[in-house]
Amino acid sequence: MHKRRRSRELAMKALCQIDVQNPGNCENLQQFFPENEPDDTVKKQAVEWTRGVVRNLTACDELISDAIIKWQLSRLAMVDKSIIRLAVYQLKFCPDIPPKVAINEAIELAKKYSSKQSPHFVNGVLDAAFKKLNRKT
Repeated sequence: MHKRRRSRELAMKALCQIDVQNPGNCENLQQFFPENEPDDTVKKQAVEWTRGVVRNLTACDELISDAIIKWQLSRLAMVDKSIIRLAVYQLKFCPDIPPKVAINEAIELAKKYSSKQSPHFVNGVLDAAFKKLNRKT
């Protein structure tokens, strides 16, 4: 599996853990990354993305809330929310990642880790978020 994909998976899992334990706190992850990934490159990228999402959680959640129609962020499944947060962070704050890659990788994570309907939902939310980002720039 590609290292960046493994980093995305690891970051998504870490974001789920943060959501359960204590949003906004990455300190509990000191053990999580080494226990779940032997490759230092993968860990380093996952840590960077995870911390980036946590640092920019308000901005990411605002964009997500604006993109979901007739739904509330608090009602999203934890896995879907973590996948979408990571992808929105990459869309907004990682200019080195092409938007299509961020969206497609999120869809692949949803296929692997979430429900049958999730890939379509994730795609729709990220497409709307990306369009909103493009209007603001």
